Amino acid sequence: MSEESPKAEAPVIIKKYANRRLYKTQTSSYVTLDHLALMVKEGTEFEVRDARTGEDITRSVLTQIIFEEEANGQSLLPIKFLRQLIRFYGDSLQSFVPGYLDMSMDGFTKNQEAMRTRLAEALGGSTQVIENMTRQNMAMFERAFSMFSPFKGGTDTVTGAPPVDEAARENAALRMEVERLRRELAAKEVKKV
Repeated sequence: MSEESPKAEAPVIIKKYANRRLYKTQTSSYVTLDHLALMVKEGTEFEVRDARTGEDITRSVLTQIIFEEEANGQSLLPIKFLRQLIRFYGDSLQSFVPGYLDMSMDGFTKNQEAMRTRLAEALGGSTQVIENMTRQNMAMFERAFSMFSPFKGGTDTVTGAPPVDEAARENAALRMEVERLRRELAAKEVKKV
């Protein structure tokens, strides 16, 4: 129970000053974006507040961390995904995107961890297979997200929805991909036994 109590506590407050310095009130020390990225990876909840106004600016600071990671060669977000995401700003579906992305990433994270564990056990810790599975999962995630994009070629000009036959083809392709991944995972499980 003692391991769960830190996560149940109030988030750590970080104050951002006009000089762009970040001050961690819990330890009375200045921190960097790298420190905040490490806190995220460790699962430490925090809020970043503007020191002058008290406004919650956590979202923009987290976005800045992502920008820094991408600029440093840690490319995680495909260009196609970023373009699709930008297209949703101001769109009628904009309000649905955050919830959809939250659910998708939660499911993706849970699925990734289970697959990573099983594959590491089955293959004696081989990271190449895990990396390949990660790429396949990201491609599947992108395809699923692209189905919600009203700006794809051949969309209905009134509703912005893809034509039924195109959506049906994409759904069938996704189902086939999922089934293929299930068969691969089942085959690896059989080899393990």
